[in-house]
Amino acid sequence: MTALVVAAAGSARATAPAVPQGTQLYIVQTTGAPLASYAGGVAGIAATKPAAGKKVDVKSTTAKAYREHLKAMHDKVLQASGINAKQKTDDLSVVLNGFAAKLTEGQAAKLARTPGVLNVWKNEIRKLDTISTPGFLGLEGSSGVWNKQFGGDANAGLGVIVGVVDTGFWPESPSFAALSEPRPDQAVIDGKWFGTCDAGIEEPVTCNNKVIGARWYNDSGLADDHDFLSPRDADSHGTHTASTAAGNHGVNAVINGVSVGTASGMAPAARVGIYKVCWAGGCGTFDSVNAIEDAVADGVDVINYSISGSLTSVLDPVEVAFFNAAAAGVFVAASAGNSGPGASTVAHNSPWLTTVAASTHDRNFTKSVTLGNGATYAGVGTGPAVPSAPLIDSAVAGLAGSDPLQAELCFLGALDPAKVTGKIVLCRRGTNARTDKSKAVRDAGGLGLVLYNQPDNSLNADFHFVPTVHLQSAAGLAIKAYAATAGATASLSVGAATPGRAPNMAAFSSAGPALSGGGDLLKPDITAPGVDVIAAVSPAGDNGNFYDAISGTSMSSPHIAGLAALVASKHPDWSPMWIKSALMTSASQTDNTGAPILRGTVNATPLDFGAGHVNSGGSFDPGLVYDSNFEQWVQFICGTKQLTGPTCDSVGSIDPSDLNYPSIAVGDLAGVQSVKRTVTNTANHAAIYQAKVQAPAGFKVTVSPDTLIIPKGRSASFKVTITRTTAPLNAYAFGSLTWKEFPGFDVPGLGKRDHVVRSPIAVRPVALSVVGEVAGSGASGSIALATKTGFAGTLTAAANGLTAATVASLPVVGTEPNFNTGAPAVGPGVNKATVTAPAGSALVRFSTFSGDYPMGTDIDLFVYSGSTLVGVSAGGTADETVTLTAAGTYDVYVVAFALAPGETGADIQLNHWAVGSGSAGNFSVSPASQPATVGGAGTVTASWSGLSAGVRYLGFVGFGDGTASVGRTIVSVVG
Repeated sequence: MTALVVAAAGSARATAPAVPQGTQLYIVQTTGAPLASYAGGVAGIAATKPAAGKKVDVKSTTAKAYREHLKAMHDKVLQASGINAKQKTDDLSVVLNGFAAKLTEGQAAKLARTPGVLNVWKNEIRKLDTISTPGFLGLEGSSGVWNKQFGGDANAGLGVIVGVVDTGFWPESPSFAALSEPRPDQAVIDGKWFGTCDAGIEEPVTCNNKVIGARWYNDSGLADDHDFLSPRDADSHGTHTASTAAGNHGVNAVINGVSVGTASGMAPAARVGIYKVCWAGGCGTFDSVNAIEDAVADGVDVINYSISGSLTSVLDPVEVAFFNAAAAGVFVAASAGNSGPGASTVAHNSPWLTTVAASTHDRNFTKSVTLGNGATYAGVGTGPAVPSAPLIDSAVAGLAGSDPLQAELCFLGALDPAKVTGKIVLCRRGTNARTDKSKAVRDAGGLGLVLYNQPDNSLNADFHFVPTVHLQSAAGLAIKAYAATAGATASLSVGAATPGRAPNMAAFSSAGPALSGGGDLLKPDITAPGVDVIAAVSPAGDNGNFYDAISGTSMSSPHIAGLAALVASKHPDWSPMWIKSALMTSASQTDNTGAPILRGTVNATPLDFGAGHVNSGGSFDPGLVYDSNFEQWVQFICGTKQLTGPTCDSVGSIDPSDLNYPSIAVGDLAGVQSVKRTVTNTANHAAIYQAKVQAPAGFKVTVSPDTLIIPKGRSASFKVTITRTTAPLNAYAFGSLTWKEFPGFDVPGLGKRDHVVRSPIAVRPVALSVVGEVAGSGASGSIALATKTGFAGTLTAAANGLTAATVASLPVVGTEPNFNTGAPAVGPGVNKATVTAPAGSALVRFSTFSGDYPMGTDIDLFVYSGSTLVGVSAGGTADETVTLTAAGTYDVYVVAFALAPGETGADIQLNHWAVGSGSAGNFSVSPASQPATVGGAGTVTASWSGLSAGVRYLGFVGFGDGTASVGRTIVSVVG
């Protein structure tokens, strides 16, 4: 059997002296499967891959022997590369076969060319992307999941361990207090837990029978003076996610001295393992991989990962580690990202993990402000009413000599008590924490806060230090104009807690289609509450509070992790993919009023919420599940062309749309396409199911066979054929396939069984299906492009470019982690280039590359046309790209989100290209035309020559139907 031992594109470059000077941390992946997926093949060492429903046994004699074998192989490739073995810092063997080492770029390049080495990744620094939520999700009450499935909250999650890879935890929080003894699941836990409680160096932690293990990782060197060198949380993020997933039940939550109700995690009886990888400086990918390695070896059943990830690759080291974790039986939930609502902003696009979007829950706090001129503006907010009082704009309330922007944003210590005392203050959202703004108002003697967005964003009913109403931009700007008049006054209503329409997709929640699969895998997978979620926090990072409301997909992901823990507790023999399928196929696409889920004021789509909003009750008895395994995941990766070579030759390749997934997506449907699926009957009886199709508008969908008779525990396969009829090209359309258990099918002793198993369908019809971008290297070369046409006639192809990059040097000093997109400006950590793409430009691109900077540098790009933001690239590294299609003049802001340790500035190299029509004489295609048929396949070869060494070039192959453009493939080449 084949494990994920993949050679992804891109490693280090250049040569360097043999003696290490200026080394950086790298992750090196070597050939051979890790313990989690090793199926045998080494003489004398049996397989260590666990059987279905079992966990990898890292303590066995066989596992120890295989780890020693892998370690010897690691040392062998180092020796073959002439690299001192002392430069190796860690061996990895459980979820990723490889090691970490401090290397120069030249050594990394040499290793990448050494036999036995698959990948060399530079350590990347990534960002950290409940009161009524248990009730909203149907967990509480006599008919809730806790009672019906487990006999009460005290048993909900027994026998399950949830690992949380995050910023650590606050051990004194009531959410992590010791559980009552004796524990009914203690024998189960003792039989699979091999972890440890590393108390740490600074502010050490203790563990108990709730948090049974804790570890911390700082190989990336990202801790600063505000961090604790231990698993203790200085930020609050990890404490919040861990308590959301599996915090204790019925804990009194007090925020700013006010009791706001009782809090509970999703799986209150589950145990917790803490893995601290995130610090003030971010989250290193090696630290994350190391934590995942330990979590799987320790024996966790579920991992929550509320940290940013790649938008474009399923083969970065973290995704590879999760691949093998899932293959070893560990369910992984990951946050979709907070870069929405724009298209293709979703991260963590691997099929082996569950990617979670964020939406609202039904706890609403309405609040309004009434001005002295009689105007009233409604928003959200908490706290008591404030009678009429003078109103002042914070922009004119700053201390003498203070930064005007900090005053406008209500920074702590920026407001003048002489101007603020006894008044209601208007503050703009942005940069600093929202609750820090109200604290600044309180500290300066203010009575209340009117907080407004600019531009529009989510409205958050935070628990502030003074009564606060949160408004959108139009209302805020109107109040700002009124505040400038003489004698301006305002009053605030009481914050009224009311049940509200929910869920509604959060404005920030990242959306599909997924870039890494070309739209052939629907992501996100599911949505869960992620707005104003109340859970435990760290008092060190939250002004002394032990509980607070936080928003983000970071908050929605642990809801799914905790609910998965409940399913795993009920069905300990179910695989992660069974659990994922059960959650997805039982999800809801309507809100609590029965209307479609909204994104703002319009209907949301599967690109926003995947299968829908989680429905906890339906996941325990789904009827049918869609299963997949690691071999199929490799075939999927090969189908995306992210992986090529011997591995794909061995296991084969599938169209990514054919992965046996609980949703159906085709990102490039040229005329007609069929996809295959297999379902497994999880019920304890035979069942008959009938297909019900809601075809996407403008499509015909057929299912064959449309009736399935499936014995208990057996599987059945079917084919779904999707044919475009009238649907407009290049626009997504949505539908569904639902398998309904045959009406009235009576099971002796069980009564009628009426399972409903729903899969969303998302398709984008195209005239031409062809890869969107390819990369090459060398002074000359060629790449073959496979085509599939959705029309009958002639397919034409033309070469455009290649154009050499123009490089602008833009120095910055310091960092700017909170760039204001509504008012962009050059300043500390920010520089700007104005670039004109001449008339006739058909492809405009701006890029920065990690290889140009020390490890730990994180650059973001923001591109404006006039005052309009037209492009953003804000990942967790210095690899950033914005691609546009129109000529014009652009202001490109380069932002140093983070600098490498010890660096005070950076000379940012902005690469930019403007590619017009026609070949530059160094680029050609063949053939220039060929016959096209509906669903027909062809090949076009793109060739280049005469390129200068080391120069980055850009161009594209333009395709047409003889009258109009039908697509293009961007071609980037490093000479």
